[in-house]
Parts: sequence; structure tokens; C-alpha cells
Amino acid sequence: MSSFSTDPSRDPRAPADPVTPRRPGADPDLVRTKIVATLGPASRSEEAIRGLVQAGVDVFRLNMAHGSLPEHAETLERIRRMSDELVRPVGVLVDLAGPKIRLGELPDGAVDCVEGTRIRFVRGPGPATADTFTTTYAPLVDELRVGDPVMLADGTVSLVVEERQPDEVICRVVQQGTVRSRQGVNLPGVKLSVAAMSAADWEHAEWAAGVGADFVSLSFVRSPVEVRLLKELLRTRGSVARVVAKIEKREAVDAMEAIVEAADVVMVARGDLGVEIDVATMPMVQKRIIRVCQRYQKPVIVATQMLDSMQHSRRPTRAEATDVANAILDGADACMLSGETAIGDHPSLVVEMMRRIARATESQYLADRRLSLEERQRAPWLAAAAEVGPAEVLAEGLHPITQAVVDGAGRIAVDVGARLVVVASRTGLTAISRSKRRGAVPTVGVSDNVATLRQMALYWGVTPLAGTVSTDVQALLGHVTSWGLGAGRLRTGDRIVLVAGVGFGTGGHNMALVKEV
Repeated sequence: MSSFSTDPSRDPRAPADPVTPRRPGADPDLVRTKIVATLGPASRSEEAIRGLVQAGVDVFRLNMAHGSLPEHAETLERIRRMSDELVRPVGVLVDLAGPKIRLGELPDGAVDCVEGTRIRFVRGPGPATADTFTTTYAPLVDELRVGDPVMLADGTVSLVVEERQPDEVICRVVQQGTVRSRQGVNLPGVKLSVAAMSAADWEHAEWAAGVGADFVSLSFVRSPVEVRLLKELLRTRGSVARVVAKIEKREAVDAMEAIVEAADVVMVARGDLGVEIDVATMPMVQKRIIRVCQRYQKPVIVATQMLDSMQHSRRPTRAEATDVANAILDGADACMLSGETAIGDHPSLVVEMMRRIARATESQYLADRRLSLEERQRAPWLAAAAEVGPAEVLAEGLHPITQAVVDGAGRIAVDVGARLVVVASRTGLTAISRSKRRGAVPTVGVSDNVATLRQMALYWGVTPLAGTVSTDVQALLGHVTSWGLGAGRLRTGDRIVLVAGVGFGTGGHNMALVKEV
């Protein structure tokens, strides 16, 4: 076991007023949507990490595109130390850079691209000029064709290929703007031969396996084969990290179902995706990805520029607040902060704001769900239900009996007005199953596996709790009851629904039990 304590007095999310009357399943302090925060120069100190955990971060992202391995190792050690100190299981996501194509060094660090002018892309790492650019991708000159689009600086500058020579391609600027050294190059619709993982990515993935990272994400995924390759690499190194497939290429959208099925977690990486596809279609593609993840029972993260203006401002724009709320309503399990916490002026304030938006959104969402339940109780033939409908495909390794018991426990919890649904799980699969149902009654995931606890930190509506997973149901209930009473999550007279297994050889969780505190 880790040093995660079950001392409820140290739970930073305990309600401030434990005597306020509550509706069954209501918990005004609990935020179900999880927050992923990127660490960087503004936030990697020990004190900053502590503040972010206290503000509500559930998973920290280490961006391998920046920083050295010794720096990342030091940051990860600080995360683990703060997690233990604050008695909060916190996950770590190692984000591989992937085959990102970048510009070389430009004169004075930046060049103004004027509409109608011509820009040459040439081979090799030689010096660039105001109208001659180099890139980090050597075969670029060979793989571009006349008419292909070239997008620079996150799509703010657009070019089109007009001419090809043996050692260069000549493009015309169709949307002007300023580009800077090392900025990204996007080639929407262009088929590239670049491998999914560079030599640096392999090194970083092996490092992630060795240090016990909880999640490893693969950038610029194009096929499920690439996801399975990373899975195999991690497993052969003894890692139990879950693989996150980042959807940010047109090819990934085209192969979405197969990629979602192969991955453990999915990220809607809207930065590059919004350049690779028509930005006008981005909102509906986001919704489609989330729906597919719901069908396959895969946690999904929505990322990029969610509260971008708060890198410097102390208040988000109305559009940003609406964006976060809509992602939650779409069904996102987590929302991710990037530059806002990595290089922003006030990282903890951004996390607190995202948490506020999530709390307000979930409050209305769950109120609407309770209304639907009341209508259903008055008229059972109505389609409205308290839970999301059954998944079309069970999560890999999840026993169908477990799924059926989880579904039944969710309905029982609503019918008896339970305060908590408790799932005991060594792998976390049962917690995923419960999480993807979006139940109004909060879930506590109990595990004696440290890695599982940290991974459950990403699952919507699940509070990870260290505890022994065994067939001693009464001991398990006693442990949860003690924690819940101390943390203010339970009171005398409240009801708990426990999902567990009693060893009849089914291979899954086969029991739902109701206990009154």
C-alpha cells in the first residue's frame, strides 16, 4: 500500500457545512468532472504543485515536448510527495510529443508572411531567410504536391503549394500573419510517411514505464495499430499505465471507432485537430468523439484553450466558460488545462475557476436528471431514466455480470435515495463501468492498488479511496462508513449501495448490497 491515508479529516473536498439538509445524492461541494493540469515553468515548484492539488487538480500532465528527463523526473517526484502529503491520489500523464513538424530557426526569431508573397521550403537544416524556410521533417519536400495546403502558427497563417522542384517546394501565402521559430507546421489532408513515435518518443515512453506513470498519451494518432504498439511497449517494460490516444489528425477522425476501441483513454486535442479539419466542424466532431467514447466505455478528455485567456487574465471570457460547460454536458470525463497552468500568471486561480464552472454545470445537469427521475416514477413508461443507456461494447476485461450488477446498483441507489455507490476494484474497470453511466449518486472507488487509485482519479464522478479489497463485505462497508462520516460525506441514516463479489465463480462482481449507516 502507499502512504494514502483514510483519515477523513484530511480530505480537502469535505463539505464545509455537514449539517445542511441534503437531497438524496446531492453534494454541493463535490465536483464530478476531473481536471487535468499541465505543469511547466509557472507551476512545477513544490509549493505550486501543492496549491494546484488543493485547488482541485486530479491528474498532472508532463509535456515531453518541453523540458529534459531530469526535470520531468524531479517534477514527478514532487507530485508523488504532494499526493502523499495531502492524502489525495493524483494521476500523472506523460504526454509524448509525437511527430510534430516544426519550423527551423527564422531570422530574428520571426517573419511576417504577407498575402500573395512566395515562401520556399527547402531541404536540410541550413539557415533560413525571410522567404526560405526549413523544417524538422526532412521528407517534406518529397511528400507535398501542388495544391496542398500548408498551415503555420496553429492555422493563423495559410499557404498553398504552387510549384515543386527537386529540392524545394514553392508556396504562396493566402492568409497572412507572423510566424516564429519552432512553431508548428500542419499539412491537412497530406499523407505523411513519418512514424507515429520518434526515437525520442520511444525513450520517453520507456522512461514513463520505469517511473510508474499512470497514463501515457500518443500524439498524432492515425491508426489503432499505433496505439497497440505503444501498449505493447509499456507492457513489456512492466508498466500498467493506460494509453491515451490523442485525436488530432484527419486520419484519426476517419478511423475514430477503431482507435477508441484500441485505446484506454481518448483525448480530444483540439489545437492541431482544429487546424487539420475545417474549424467550423470542430464542435460537432468533438461531440461525435465523446459519443463514441461513451459507447465503448472509454474515459475522454477535452483539451486545448479551454480557459486560454486566463494565462494572463484573472477572469475567463464568456465563450471560454461556455466551452467548458458544453464539454461537460457533451459527456467529457475531464477537461485539460495547458498553457493556463504551465506558463500562466496564476495557475491555481485557473483551476479554481474551472472547478467553479464544473460545479455550476453539474448542479443544473443533475437537477434535470432528478426531475427526469421523478417523472419516470410518476409514469414508468416514460423513456427518461436516471442513468446513461447501456454501452454497446464492454470495456476490455470487464465481465458482463459485473456490468449488469453495476447497472442494477445504479438504479437501486436512486430508488432508495442512497448517498454513495461504492465499488471495490483492483483494476479500476468496475469504476470505469460505473463512471460512464453518469449516475447522479456519487461513486467511491475502493482499491488496495496504488496505480488503480491514481488512475481512478481521472474517472468522472469517482472518488478514489485506499482500502483492502476482499470478500469481507462488512469490513469494507465499515471502512467506507468510517471515512464517509469523518469526511462529511455520510450521516447516520444515510444509505450506501456496495458493488462487490462474493466468489461464486462468476469471475466478476456479482452482488449489490444496501447498507443503512
